[in-house]
Amino acid sequence: MENIEMICIGCPMGCNLTVTVAEDIKVSGNTCPNGEKYARNEVTNPVRVVTSSIEVIDGELNRVSCKSKEAINKHKIFEVMEVIKKTAVKAPVKIGDVLIENVAGTGVGIVSTKNVNKI
Repeated sequence: MENIEMICIGCPMGCNLTVTVAEDIKVSGNTCPNGEKYARNEVTNPVRVVTSSIEVIDGELNRVSCKSKEAINKHKIFEVMEVIKKTAVKAPVKIGDVLIENVAGTGVGIVSTKNVNKI
């Protein structure tokens, strides 16, 4: 049996959670259902939305902010960042444009979060 302490980020309350992992998973300390869901996911399949920036060629800005369209498995983040670091896109770029499809084999796209006009 293992106890894991964490702070819930499922709502603004920030509850102190204790997750007991044994034959099953038990969560205590949560004041709403979001806490239990967050804790269970965090110990079984932690995911994160990745945010970064990508180089822009011939743009009014030399980089554009971007994010993963969906949360990505936490263990794939460094691979995803390596792909982002090696990527450059041509201006113009519009908010929501898919800049990288299926990044690092995750099935998730990287999308622009800013407009960048061509110079």
